[in-house]
Amino acid sequence: MSTQTIQAPGAPSQWLKSYYFLRAGFSVAWVAAAFTLGKSAPPVSALLLVAYPLWDAVANILDAQRSGGLKANPSQALNAVVSTITAIAVVIALGQGPHAVLAVFGAWAVLAGLFQLATGVRRWRAGAQWAMVLSGAQSALAGGFFIKQAIGTATPGITDIAPYAAFGAFYFLVSAVWLAVTQARKAT
Repeated sequence: MSTQTIQAPGAPSQWLKSYYFLRAGFSVAWVAAAFTLGKSAPPVSALLLVAYPLWDAVANILDAQRSGGLKANPSQALNAVVSTITAIAVVIALGQGPHAVLAVFGAWAVLAGLFQLATGVRRWRAGAQWAMVLSGAQSALAGGFFIKQAIGTATPGITDIAPYAAFGAFYFLVSAVWLAVTQARKAT
């Protein structure tokens, strides 16, 4: 039995548009929560720090399943595994302190960024993937910056990670809008 989803013509870009809007919306909500609730409430901050990579894992699985299955999308399958491991590692790192959490996020950002870049290159013909490629590359660079910050003396917090999520939201929104405009032009 195949896990591949049969889709109507135009369905992949329709799915990607909806998916990218969903990813952007989640990231915007996460950033808002990080700056408002997470900044002053450590338990909420901890929950948000675990939820972000966990959501990434779920989102990658959803997208891969709608795009031919996990076997057909190895970069997303690996991203889902790495994101799940990261959520667990964040739980552990929370007991070690904020520097450890930032180091975990840094390693995750590097790997998740490279997997996102690979996914964007692989599905280039679907449209709007240049933004996903840029997002993946920027994520990998941001991860290196997080790791550098994690070995520094300044105490990091959730607001150091929030801009990373905000840039992710921006790139997902750009891709969603790009696909929406492309679809609208094709329809006329």
